[in-house]
Amino acid sequence: MISFDLKCGHDHVFEVWFRSSADYETQRGGGLLLCPTCGDDRIEKAVMAPAVAAKGNQKASSGTDLAMPEGAGAVPVMSKADAERIGALMTALAQAQSEMIGQSEWVGERFADKARAMHYGETESRLIHGTANVRETREMLEEGLPVAPLLIPIAPPDQVN
Repeated sequence: MISFDLKCGHDHVFEVWFRSSADYETQRGGGLLLCPTCGDDRIEKAVMAPAVAAKGNQKASSGTDLAMPEGAGAVPVMSKADAERIGALMTALAQAQSEMIGQSEWVGERFADKARAMHYGETESRLIHGTANVRETREMLEEGLPVAPLLIPIAPPDQVN
């Protein structure tokens, strides 16, 4: 997994996790990325500050100290306890999503059509997951369909995650 800071055309910056850099490029090229703040689909990578650790001969007095001298683009250092809590939360989130997907049917690129058919009572409602482009996503949300993105990216059943 890799994390990128992304920025929309309205300068909203947000973090997104991808399976790989290639996965980011595929989703961006396919118009699958939206700003969570305004829905803009003009998405680019934002400038990210590197996480630079303190030198081995320097001692940080607490988990909130800065790893670099003042004025040198300092980045707060995360405490080990905070990192462990975040790791545990991500693991729990991934497990919950995995359980939900285990009860859901993969419908691939037919997601928008299947979701509409269930929403309008044309077929029986059930849990589904798949892909939708920016236009389809906007239209479904405008129609009031109860859709949401997966919080942790997954590979379709025919690909390795």
